[in-house]
Amino acid sequence: MRYGHFDDAAREYVITTPHTPYPWINYLGSEQFFSLLSHQAGGYSFYRDAKLRRLTRYRYNNVPTDVGGRYLFVNDGGDVWTPSWLPVKAGLDHFEARHGLGYSVITGERGGLRVTSTFLVPLGETAEVQKVTFTNTSAQTKAFSAFPYVEFCLWNAEDDQTNYQRNLSIGEVEVEEATPSGGSAIYHRTEYRERRDHYAVFSVNVPAAGFDTDRDEFVGAYNALGEAAVPRAGKATGSIASGWYPVGAFQVDLVLAPGESTDVVVVLGYVENPEDQKWADAAHQVVDKERAHALLGRFATAGAVDDALAALREHWTSLLSTYTVRSSDEKLDRMVNIWNQYQCMVTFNMSRSASYFETGIGRGMGFRDSNQDLLGFVHLVPERARERIIDIASTQFPDGSAYHQYQPLTKRGNHNLGSGFNDDPMWLVAGVVAYLKETGDWGILDEPVPFDNAEGSEVPLFEHLSRSVGFVVSHLGPHGLPLIGRADWNDCLNLNAFSTSPGESFQTTQNKTGGVAESTFIGAQFVLYGAQYVALAERRGLADVAAQARKHVDDMRAAMLTHGWDGRWFLRAYDYDGRPVGTDAHDEGKIWIEPQGFAVMAGIGVESTDPGTPEWAASPAGKALTAVEELLGTEHGLVLQHPAYTTYQVHLGEVSTYPPGYKENGGIFCHNNPWVVIGETVAGDGARAFDHYKRITPAYREDISDVHRLEPYVYAQMIAGAEAVRHGEAKNSWLTGTAAWNFVAVSQYLLGVRPDFDGLVVDPQLGPEVGEFTVTRVARGATYEITVHNSGRPGSRATLTVDGEPVEGRTVPYAPAGARVRVEATL
Repeated sequence: MRYGHFDDAAREYVITTPHTPYPWINYLGSEQFFSLLSHQAGGYSFYRDAKLRRLTRYRYNNVPTDVGGRYLFVNDGGDVWTPSWLPVKAGLDHFEARHGLGYSVITGERGGLRVTSTFLVPLGETAEVQKVTFTNTSAQTKAFSAFPYVEFCLWNAEDDQTNYQRNLSIGEVEVEEATPSGGSAIYHRTEYRERRDHYAVFSVNVPAAGFDTDRDEFVGAYNALGEAAVPRAGKATGSIASGWYPVGAFQVDLVLAPGESTDVVVVLGYVENPEDQKWADAAHQVVDKERAHALLGRFATAGAVDDALAALREHWTSLLSTYTVRSSDEKLDRMVNIWNQYQCMVTFNMSRSASYFETGIGRGMGFRDSNQDLLGFVHLVPERARERIIDIASTQFPDGSAYHQYQPLTKRGNHNLGSGFNDDPMWLVAGVVAYLKETGDWGILDEPVPFDNAEGSEVPLFEHLSRSVGFVVSHLGPHGLPLIGRADWNDCLNLNAFSTSPGESFQTTQNKTGGVAESTFIGAQFVLYGAQYVALAERRGLADVAAQARKHVDDMRAAMLTHGWDGRWFLRAYDYDGRPVGTDAHDEGKIWIEPQGFAVMAGIGVESTDPGTPEWAASPAGKALTAVEELLGTEHGLVLQHPAYTTYQVHLGEVSTYPPGYKENGGIFCHNNPWVVIGETVAGDGARAFDHYKRITPAYREDISDVHRLEPYVYAQMIAGAEAVRHGEAKNSWLTGTAAWNFVAVSQYLLGVRPDFDGLVVDPQLGPEVGEFTVTRVARGATYEITVHNSGRPGSRATLTVDGEPVEGRTVPYAPAGARVRVEATL
């Protein structure tokens, strides 16, 4: 069942009913100011950090779902409704929500009045701007009132939800009934008088007929928001918040002739003042509004909003022109050309911090997460990727370990979670190498970068990479495999926790010490990224460093094949006592997906690249991929392990606390499915690789939206596995490493165009379904048009011509900036 459709020409998903199985959201903003916006106008806004600079309040875990947003109430002759359906839930004659790239348009119509709200965060601004178009579609003149509304959060979103004895006494606002640009404005200034240098402004660009800033007055005692008293009365009260719950609300009275339209601009902005420019008066009682007035002046007309939207569209057109594909598969094209890359940019901005499944309070930017996300956006914004790499590396410790997360506002490590996730170090190598292949900016390796942000501790970035490698080498267990620490990529595999107390954190609790728990995943990761480190050392002329690192990589490869192999697949780990995890000898948790995909990606056990031959079938890589298909495969994707655990395994940790089929306990954890996709392309089986890709890719799941439930335009982190009650149901959309890894899988391995140090590798493996396609790739200023004639034969590899001339191998050397290169690939 569908609840809308793709409009590929407009690069939008069009939702045609408010009654989707779950709120379907979009993200506004790509620089410093961000908003989450559902198709029902729910969500919230913040400046840089969703915990420390939250502008508006949102209530997770509430009934009804999706409570809180930027709402517009309409009182049309006593008929009160909201064009977004929520929160009033009055029936609409027409509803449509269009989620585009950095903007959304929500339209509702009732009783001959159509209201269309266009939401965006303009480039270069710290504000959410909304153009509301009112159209009288009836045959009679309409006189009505509109009430734009937001509820302010008291800045720190965690404190806002806990410290009521203080917070219910500190709310403060100022009201400006006539701004210099001709509108009205409300200023949220809680704690500005005391310690803050920032405030929020909520405004309309027309003179308001009234306002309210006290929630109790606007909503009414014991009312739900959909029963708000002021819109039902049709008259604002002029309330001034003092403590309690400050809100921003205006009354705008309008009269429209039949067929007539008018626009009103609503702005929610964030303003910071220098310490010596905070006040407009000597008594320090009136906020200096000069910067707010300038902001409101820039959006005093609907035309200014239209211009900002046009600039935003052009911005995305430019970004997305870096990598495009034209094929006979419209779902493939729309995911590659639009939605997957868009989601990668959202994960660049958010990491895992703020979604409809992450509150923005408990998590910051992940060390592991942000390095992996970089793989999906480095081609779009390489200069910002460079900055992100420096930020990440600055949270590393001198021994090569790192904070697992850092706060985006301060860029400092999150002490609450700390360190000890032993896969973190090598992800830095992955991120830096991806940047170098994309840009050729070798100077970044000499950039001075501190440890733990400590001034005076700066060393070249390459030294940070050396410390990453050194950390793994110096933390090996008895089988020569890396110690797992608190966890590896799977945060729920906690082999040192042994938690029996309710409420303990599996990630920060260690109830036993001295164990020897090892991770085959980190082993495979070290082989893959350790080899890349070797290449960097060689290119820097560090022959001895390269040779030493190569020996460590070779030793790890041998350890994986000797001690990490179970006979049909790779083991997952060794536990605290040195016993294998992920072995056929166990009734549950026999096989885990992570080391299978990653080991083949790293070339471990790849003894033949010709699928179907006895040599390939008998190789460890061939056996592992066959076992994955047979034991982990479902119609909705590959489950994480099989069989799922049915009882709590104290020595394994959080993974076994989930019911069978959910999350890390036999769920389809979409993030690791692309590793198997890539592994199948290494094996030369493009058909199986493409099949795995389509099972989890949202555009291919649109027809089962009633089962999938979440947005059909972006990836989810998890889909319930075969042993779950709700097999096929997705959870945790948007902020997932699935976005970056699936873009890597489809763009670099299925379509087969990937940057290397000296040129573009063209090595497609897509299977026979898409017989011909063309990839346009901009790399280092040159444009490559790559046409692939695809037989889809298993094991077939491309032969290339470049500008009409045959070339050896599958690497196209980088051309000068401005050049256009035509490549023909036949397989």
